[in-house]
Amino acid sequence: MRLDQKVAIVTGGGSGFGAGIVKKFSKEGAKVMIADINIDSAREVAESYGDQVQAFQANMSLSDNVSALFDATISAFGQVDILVNNAGVTHLPAVMEEVSEEDFDHVIAVNAKSVFLTAKHIVPYMKERKAGVILNVASTAGISPRPRLSWYNASKGWMITATKSMAVELAPLGIRVNAINPVAGETPLLKSFMGEDTPEMRAKFLSTIPLGRFSTPEDMGNAACFLCSEEASMVTGVCMEVDGGRCI
Repeated sequence: MRLDQKVAIVTGGGSGFGAGIVKKFSKEGAKVMIADINIDSAREVAESYGDQVQAFQANMSLSDNVSALFDATISAFGQVDILVNNAGVTHLPAVMEEVSEEDFDHVIAVNAKSVFLTAKHIVPYMKERKAGVILNVASTAGISPRPRLSWYNASKGWMITATKSMAVELAPLGIRVNAINPVAGETPLLKSFMGEDTPEMRAKFLSTIPLGRFSTPEDMGNAACFLCSEEASMVTGVCMEVDGGRCI
């Protein structure tokens, strides 16, 4: 029960890595607000855990949605101790100049602007309490980019730098900020990363991962739980690779 009495917001918690983080946090005693643009998926995950996990529909790239999410979490659970910025999207593999402006704007809005907005609406509350933990779900793409995913790679590199900058600014105020860098996993985004989900393409991706398998939601949940618990009370500004050796 490493997160007993804690309240967490997990964005993009209705599927994939986010759902794995929700599962682990709940098992470790936390109350969780799932924020997801797909409310049906969020509710389906929440229903597995009873009243200690609730769902809220939010587009994390819109300021009023993020503000409403914070208010709803306070109303439901009375506090916010942990924020997990997990919501993320990608563009389909393409040479950089052929990615549409619409797709570029969408990637930056969800992967980067959402982190700015959660900071804007939730960090002041954490500052008042002089306590809090923020975890950004970045990617190995931010430090070891794959070709034809340039603007997704760039958005995750932005998140990694933001994590370190947030950590050094907020540390004197009692707030820790870390990130995890997963490699591609069995999530709804996998097909988008690969362009096509075929045995040949999977084999190509797996050949770059020394441990020989994709990241799982459980892997992310375990890493996130450690970084958001008191066991990691001396850890801030770290971007932990949870990637089977992909970045060695």
